[in-house]
Amino acid sequence: MKRCIIANPSAGTAGPPEDLRAKFRALDPIEFFLTADAGDAKRFAEEAVRDGYDMIIIAGGDGTLNEVINGVAPHEAGVALALAPSGTGNDFGRALGLPDTLEACLDLVVAGQTRPIDVVRVTSDQVRYFLNVSAGGFSGVVDEKMTPEMKQSWGPLAYLRGAAAALPELRAYRTKITLDDAEIIEENLYNIVIANGRFVAGGIPITPAAELDDGLLDIVLIPDKSGAAALTILGAQVLLGTHLESDAIIFRRAAKIGVQSRPGMWFNVDGELVGNEPAVFEVLPRAINFVAPQKT
Repeated sequence: MKRCIIANPSAGTAGPPEDLRAKFRALDPIEFFLTADAGDAKRFAEEAVRDGYDMIIIAGGDGTLNEVINGVAPHEAGVALALAPSGTGNDFGRALGLPDTLEACLDLVVAGQTRPIDVVRVTSDQVRYFLNVSAGGFSGVVDEKMTPEMKQSWGPLAYLRGAAAALPELRAYRTKITLDDAEIIEENLYNIVIANGRFVAGGIPITPAAELDDGLLDIVLIPDKSGAAALTILGAQVLLGTHLESDAIIFRRAAKIGVQSRPGMWFNVDGELVGNEPAVFEVLPRAINFVAPQKT
């Protein structure tokens, strides 16, 4: 099998390049591609597809993973992917059920056991692909308020700190949501979450029942009818994974979602911003094979 590693030495727990190479010595011989700048992982993934690699191993966080997906998915390549999480969030690895240690992840790579998972394509002023979660509206403001120091000190609770700091800048978006070209929802919304995976922000269960291979997206809408103060309470429910039971949210599932809003809503797609034009999210069912434990 022809395998390569696309590694981000700057990821949270990656360590210097020589340490990275030592960690993957069990897979020798193997080609290493080390990222230095934004866009490198996408370019390396495109080259790996072109050069006929059978497997790409991603050593990095969710951002590196997203770049690799955007290098692979447009080509509908037969290459399998594997993740050796070394970022600070690792939310997709958590949803995939990957083990906690690098050694155990490498055992899965050696075994070559894969499962097909869904990929999400979002079309706005550009086309991007993602595997985990996209959020628009209030989430973007919260992300701006959560400093690296806050995340390190507070972990998942940093979301509540960020939400409290963002409340003075809270605004509603007049939004039209179209689900599977059938149901239409028109609401003034604070926030939209469109999820393939279950977790965000280092383990917060934003869509606790989402499945990576069911051909559906889980959608959480937060209307403004409950008022700004309710968002802090809702944030606490999100941490516990009980928010889907709340009257303060609207929950749906669909394979295709259209979003239009006034003003235009920016979306964060696995950590990368996409334009604030109308956006369409579509599931590509089981489009990529990923090294993972057997689904239970």
